[in-house]
Amino acid sequence: MTDAHDSDRDASLRENLAAAAARGGLGQVRPGEVPTTASLVRAVGGIRGLVESILPSLIFLVLYTATGELLPAVLVPVGVAALFVIVRLVTRSQPVQAIAGLVGTLLSALLALWTGRAEDNFLLGIWTNAAYGAAILVSLIMRWPLIGGIVGLLTQEGSAWRADAAKRRVLTVATWLWLGLFALRLAVQVPLYLAGDAAALAATKLVLGVPVYAVLLWVTWLLVRSVYAPKSPDARAAADAGE
Repeated sequence: MTDAHDSDRDASLRENLAAAAARGGLGQVRPGEVPTTASLVRAVGGIRGLVESILPSLIFLVLYTATGELLPAVLVPVGVAALFVIVRLVTRSQPVQAIAGLVGTLLSALLALWTGRAEDNFLLGIWTNAAYGAAILVSLIMRWPLIGGIVGLLTQEGSAWRADAAKRRVLTVATWLWLGLFALRLAVQVPLYLAGDAAALAATKLVLGVPVYAVLLWVTWLLVRSVYAPKSPDARAAADAGE
């Protein structure tokens, strides 16, 4: 009875992880398929998601550069992020991304107001990049590259990709590229933070945010596609029917 219960629980966990992976950026294109502009836009949250991601930092940059005042520069983005959540709720669209954006913007603003230093508005983001980078580095050290794990969930092949030398190599390279992204952000932003240059931090957050993420996501899709054969129309139809 216990073994059966544990098996059901493990299966449920795998299904939940697979569903979460499918909702993420890599999940917007099936391994083996050709990525499209539409799928890339979906991966970054759609047009609305793009606006929700970019506008708060852009507003901070404009207000802080124009006025040099911390209070409006951090509070106005919080108000805008809250408005995004309200619009999502009123239109009954998925509010998770907007709520996450509001929480991050609010926590960053509170930290900056507490210390009185504008650069602390970006400290949470710096620590988040460090945490993601550390997790990816650990996965590489353990020889379980994170991108391989995600693709394994999406394809429902589990860890079978580890037995295929080509897949293992490509998925490892893709994981190193993602580590490079977070390392680049830290290499640029940490010195700016230590120098107290809040305006430059806002600008680099915009440049190294969605644009670089989108490019790397596209490259990752192409890398994964190189080792996963595209499905035939019949196989694709059968897979869709089984979902």
